[in-house]
Amino acid sequence: MTRLRTELRAVGIDNFLRRNLSSQPTQMAPRLLGTVFGIDPEWLPDDAFHFLLLKKAIERASLKRQKLPQYNTIDDAAQLLRTRRNIMVITGAGISTSLGIPDFRSKNTGFYDKVKAMGLAEGEEVFDIHEFDHDPTKFYSLAGDILPDLKRFSPTHAFIKLLQDEGRLQTNYTQNIDNLEQLAGVDQARLIQCHGSFATATCRKCRHQVPGREIFDDIRAKRVSRCKSCLLNPTKPTVPSNPRKRRKGSTRPQRHVWEDSDDESDGAYDIPQPGVMKPDITFFGEQLPDTFFTRFSEHDCKAVDLVLVMGTSLKVAPVSEMSRYLPPQVPHVYVSREPIKHVNFDIQLLGDCDHVAFELCRRAGWTLKHAMIPDGFKVKVKPVEGSGEQWRVLPRESNKKSGAVTPASRAGTPGSLRASPSPLKVKASVREASRSPRPPAIGKNDGELRPFYEKYLGKA
Repeated sequence: MTRLRTELRAVGIDNFLRRNLSSQPTQMAPRLLGTVFGIDPEWLPDDAFHFLLLKKAIERASLKRQKLPQYNTIDDAAQLLRTRRNIMVITGAGISTSLGIPDFRSKNTGFYDKVKAMGLAEGEEVFDIHEFDHDPTKFYSLAGDILPDLKRFSPTHAFIKLLQDEGRLQTNYTQNIDNLEQLAGVDQARLIQCHGSFATATCRKCRHQVPGREIFDDIRAKRVSRCKSCLLNPTKPTVPSNPRKRRKGSTRPQRHVWEDSDDESDGAYDIPQPGVMKPDITFFGEQLPDTFFTRFSEHDCKAVDLVLVMGTSLKVAPVSEMSRYLPPQVPHVYVSREPIKHVNFDIQLLGDCDHVAFELCRRAGWTLKHAMIPDGFKVKVKPVEGSGEQWRVLPRESNKKSGAVTPASRAGTPGSLRASPSPLKVKASVREASRSPRPPAIGKNDGELRPFYEKYLGKA
């Protein structure tokens, strides 16, 4: 298996298929070769479709990033922070959980599991744009749980701001929607909010946009927020140019937002209703912002010299695919509680993001000060058995004995950032944002995703 994958990268897809697929006895049948790339030989009875899937799997494998053998330890990661000047930081929900903001997919504690416990068939239904247009009360009854208070940010947000201050942050791609990067001081010019944020809200009817904080009281009160501009300038509702689609499996009648509740009414005397305000976060059924694709493909993928992924399991495209389109010599460092296998990282630092950020700064010669990291705080770093690049980063027991409090236990304490001067004096500026639901699915398999990647991220 290893030999075949190595051969694929060496000779390319077309030559690989010619060498390994034929009627010759020394070569492999398509279904046998498919097992090398994770395809069950009995899954698809149709040979033509199986071969198409095999080709797509081989294409995907050929793009998978390869680990750089010279980078393995936490000290290697700290050295990279000291020496690299165009660091791409990709963040997810894990950088905000120490503030009490739930992530979305953790079993039993994630937001989606809570939604399911309330009777919805799918947790993601709350963030489906068609469901929102049909019945916004679902979203407004639950959104308060993920609404940021905009009064505090985590030590990891402070760490990203410190990278900016040290002149090393190129761009922060955040999948979060809490907008806490801006609160921490990350420069908007260096921030891509992949899934939008609560920073603004837009009327679904007239497209009037307001600062997000104007609808926060309604969200906290579980009350649907209505457009004030529509109230001041009432107009008759019109039929949308693109009628919404019903969710697959939905059993409710197809009824449109402009229909009157009285079936016998001809609508002649209906009172126009103000539109519903929606936070500018990316719902299922909506496209990601164009800034994501243009910034990545036209600038960042060419200039980046280090990738730091923090607090995300990289399960959702297109963010999960970014590493495939970066130069192979760019080091990748991963920070989260649990390891991942579907992306080959050079170094994996496993623990709370706040703890790892603190230790990376210490080893890089920087001081990260934050109200949630008390004086005397220390961590221990130990290797994961059987792995040369995975390391557990845990708070020391001495923190408890000395009265030091870990970041997680200080989640209720408002904090302010004081990043002490670094020995490395460089000029710079940057910025960041926070957590979000999954973006709309682009396709069910790589065959559907491939044209999307080629169009926006360039051909491999």
